[in-house]
Amino acid sequence: MSSLSKLPLPTKRSEQVNLDIELIESARNKLLGENEELTLEELGKLSKVHDEAISALAELAHEVRLARCGDVVEIEGILSVKTGGCSEDCSFCSQSARYNTTVKSSPFLQYDEILQAARETLETGATEFCIVLAIRGPDEKTLNKLTDIIPRLASETGLNISVSAGILTEDQARRLAEVGTHRYNHNLETAKSYFSQIVSTHTFEERVETCKVVTKVGMGLCCGVLLGMGESPEQRLELLGQLRQVGPVEVPINFLNPRPGTPLERQDILKAAEAIRWIAIFRLALPSVILKYAGGREITLGDLQSLGMTSGINSLIVGNYLTTLGRSWTQDREMLEELSMPVGALTGAL
Repeated sequence: MSSLSKLPLPTKRSEQVNLDIELIESARNKLLGENEELTLEELGKLSKVHDEAISALAELAHEVRLARCGDVVEIEGILSVKTGGCSEDCSFCSQSARYNTTVKSSPFLQYDEILQAARETLETGATEFCIVLAIRGPDEKTLNKLTDIIPRLASETGLNISVSAGILTEDQARRLAEVGTHRYNHNLETAKSYFSQIVSTHTFEERVETCKVVTKVGMGLCCGVLLGMGESPEQRLELLGQLRQVGPVEVPINFLNPRPGTPLERQDILKAAEAIRWIAIFRLALPSVILKYAGGREITLGDLQSLGMTSGINSLIVGNYLTTLGRSWTQDREMLEELSMPVGALTGAL
């Protein structure tokens, strides 16, 4: 049974909703009948459908997810192994040393602590474990630690090990690939035209360049977004086009959870209906990627999180995030069981 029934449905369709349904049916034919990609213009029209047509939009996104990716859900755990004290000024991030937040700088975790967290992740049925560092990019000492830890973790747990450590050179990316790093996470976060409103200490082009070297050396690119930072719908569409250009296998969708002490602490939380709308649009734009529930889903969707799973999502981060609490694995497991979605490993490609 689809969780989409929780969305409000009209008792009588208006003329606009009827036109929107026709637009959605046209997209269904192009994506599933003709196996063609939607243009950004087509996606832009779909992103503007009436609220009463969101259910139909989400249903199509779910169909596309099942057709292109199957019903398997990939589970990932993440661990902040170097927290706080970051030199960068990302406006959403409580780990920046530039802001007065409750997150304080802490040293690189010991290997035994990392291994214990990985083993706890394994118990959930996860196949992925990502170690995350709050840094601009790794220095030689940090890179040596990573290249030591990654193969050991993989050998002792059997998990695929991913890394998120900021901006990389091609040589650094190659060294991470050589020790078996499964995926490298480097988010674009927001569109190029809005990026300077969110970050000033590095450029959008630097992020894109890291994405390019990650794929060049053969690691899977995990490249996510953060919605709800004040960007326009047009900028979300721009971001989708830029994601297509870098070619990720995995796209985490984060929703802003405003952090006290950061420049975005007073930003309004994205409404649940808009979150579902854009999850669906991301799936329709990126039919074959691993589309991952990430940070902010709890505060944005609350008890409607199953809607995202039937609107295009096919992966989720379980447990806690970097500096905020997630919900329990028990709740996520019950959600997946109710939806009859099995847990397993995935691959993704545009």
